[in-house]
Amino acid sequence: MATDMSEAIRQLMQDRNMSEELILTTIENTLLAAYKRRFGNSDNAIVRFSDDNNMVSIFAKKRIVDSENFYDPSSEIELEEARELNPEAEINDEILIKVDPRDFDRGSVQSAKQTAHQSIREIQKDSLHAEFKDKIGEIIIGYYQRERNGTIYVDLGKIEGKLLKKYQSPREEFHINDRIKSLIVEVNKNQNGPLEIILSRTHTDFVRAIFELEVPEVYDKIVEIHKIVREPGYRTKLAVYSNRDDVDPVGACVGLKGVRILAVIKELEGEKIDILKYDPDPRVFIKNALSPAEVEKVIILDEAKHQALAVVSESQLSLAIGKQGLNVRLANRLVDWNIDVKTVAQFEEMDITSESRKGFLDVFGDGDEYGEEYSLVSQLPGVDPAVAALLQEKNKDFIEDFLTLSDEELSEIGLSGEQQQYLRSLIEEHIEIVEEEYADEVAEEEAEERDDYQEEEEVIEAEMEEYDCPECSEKITVEMTSCPACGIGLSFEYEDDTMA
Repeated sequence: MATDMSEAIRQLMQDRNMSEELILTTIENTLLAAYKRRFGNSDNAIVRFSDDNNMVSIFAKKRIVDSENFYDPSSEIELEEARELNPEAEINDEILIKVDPRDFDRGSVQSAKQTAHQSIREIQKDSLHAEFKDKIGEIIIGYYQRERNGTIYVDLGKIEGKLLKKYQSPREEFHINDRIKSLIVEVNKNQNGPLEIILSRTHTDFVRAIFELEVPEVYDKIVEIHKIVREPGYRTKLAVYSNRDDVDPVGACVGLKGVRILAVIKELEGEKIDILKYDPDPRVFIKNALSPAEVEKVIILDEAKHQALAVVSESQLSLAIGKQGLNVRLANRLVDWNIDVKTVAQFEEMDITSESRKGFLDVFGDGDEYGEEYSLVSQLPGVDPAVAALLQEKNKDFIEDFLTLSDEELSEIGLSGEQQQYLRSLIEEHIEIVEEEYADEVAEEEAEERDDYQEEEEVIEAEMEEYDCPECSEKITVEMTSCPACGIGLSFEYEDDTMA
């Protein structure tokens, strides 16, 4: 089979985005399919290409037999016929016999064409699958083609992508030939159908990718995004931090005169975006997360259960909660804490002590009702991290627990005298311990309890003392109202020892 195939192969490589090796494999499979359809078996068929790929030939490999043992014309050839092709042929040798393309009938050719089309489709699908699989999580730009049952079909050039209804923002609306920027979230290779590319404009990674495009510091990892939470079409919150002290992470994301954040908002069709600074201290992080509301104070109610209380002024309450609770709900997801928002008046009416001893320590306040407060020794500035870790390990990190320990007990958990003195000086420096008034109140209460107890004892002793009945001399006690023997009525009077 002699054909000028080089140009056809090059054209196929350009049009179908296939490699030369894959095209040659497809041609080989096509010829083998035609041979099998014509002769019933292709196990002895061999396809060979010329060095420049301008020619392709198919051969049948047959074993040489004598005329008496000749049974299968498709795989055997008689010795006389073989010697016409090669005079040196001998019995049991194998010989390659070139197949004339004219030997293929119409059915064989049609079968070969179907095999070629199917092979090309599978090769294309595999190639596209490998290409787009590597692009999952990346932004891609396409154009609106059509809409069906809420799904938008996007022309991506080589293939169509699907923007499902659930991955569309309720704020957005597209029309024919509109330019659509979206995120590749899934690449599905269906066995019998075309390759499926699933796109999204609602994923948080879509917002992340947009910021990487618009903010060079995010792309270069100078500014990193800690976490993004989003209610598509309404509001997005993202916490950022910087790996360099001289770079403001929030300012870098906002840009000069807000040019960068405005570009992101425009891409999200006007969706509100809150950019806030991440802080490892949950109090500061929660305060930042409730932006744009101004939080006066954050109190940790239960650290283990991640429950916190945010105190705001009356005017900031609705802003902190947000429309239908959206702002505080997103803040909860961002910091991974359960945040309860209260006004100052509501806060003052709460019994914080009964709710959480760990969260609110008025006895260790700094004099400012809504100023900075420390509840843990490890939070104090200047504490050695090793000492802080030791106190946390021994469950003695709370300041009020630490202050109840004697020097001997502190030595037992591993603190030297110098470390003890330093920690106590830090506590005295940063915390006002209001304990004298409390001690006086406790002493007064204890004294009153002792007096009451003494009076009760005296009454009991008096009740147990026996007297003689003045009428019949029967033994009586002060709790009796009549004599059990003679029935005379009884009445007891006490003299006041204090009266002279």
